[in-house]
Amino acid sequence: MTAPELANLLALQDLDTHIDQQRHLRSHLPERAQLAEVEAELEKVRSARSELAVTLEEVAGRQAMAERELRATEERIAQVNSRLYGGTVSATRELQAMAADVEGLKNRASALEDTALGVMEEREPLDAQMAVFDQEIARLGERGEEVQARLRVAEAAVDAQLRELEGGRPGLAAAVPAELLSAYERLRGRLGGVAVARLVGGRCDGCHLSLPAVELDRIRHQPAAKVEYCEQCGRILVVGD
Repeated sequence: MTAPELANLLALQDLDTHIDQQRHLRSHLPERAQLAEVEAELEKVRSARSELAVTLEEVAGRQAMAERELRATEERIAQVNSRLYGGTVSATRELQAMAADVEGLKNRASALEDTALGVMEEREPLDAQMAVFDQEIARLGERGEEVQARLRVAEAAVDAQLRELEGGRPGLAAAVPAELLSAYERLRGRLGGVAVARLVGGRCDGCHLSLPAVELDRIRHQPAAKVEYCEQCGRILVVGD
């Protein structure tokens, strides 16, 4: 193995590390976290709105029932009054019965009016809270769209950088012997993406451990282009300056 080939391998490792860093950056953009926060808050508000909607539906149902019964009672009052004052009934007892019926219906209507009014008062703060939820959902929706727009811009910038970096990889990989490249790719998959490390001052900058003195002495007496591996972490070692 020639020294330039090892240098190319080290350059490939540096490039791959940079690519990995950019990919990590892309998946951990601050806008992504901000968007997650907005979506979580939006889900929270929507959940609260759904719970309120159930309550509001029940209250609205009671209001509608009271109003229907009130309309039916008022219609019944109008019908009885029509007969009572229409001149079609002359029997005193029947007229008295209809008058009593009207009185009872009016009492019933008054009670239904009170019920409807009470339900309306009960519903008023619920409607107000529903409006607040709707406004908050709209605000968070707009916020989410704004963050998504910024996220797309940030992703595009990283993607452009990645395309540039990845464009230079085939040339560097081609400059590394196939057997060494195969070992490199295998180690990258096993060692978290870092398969090559510099040996500087007796320490592997991959695992940051110092090599034993005997091992250092052996490496120093090997040919400069010989492929060596860190006995601590198994990475390919390139002797640094």
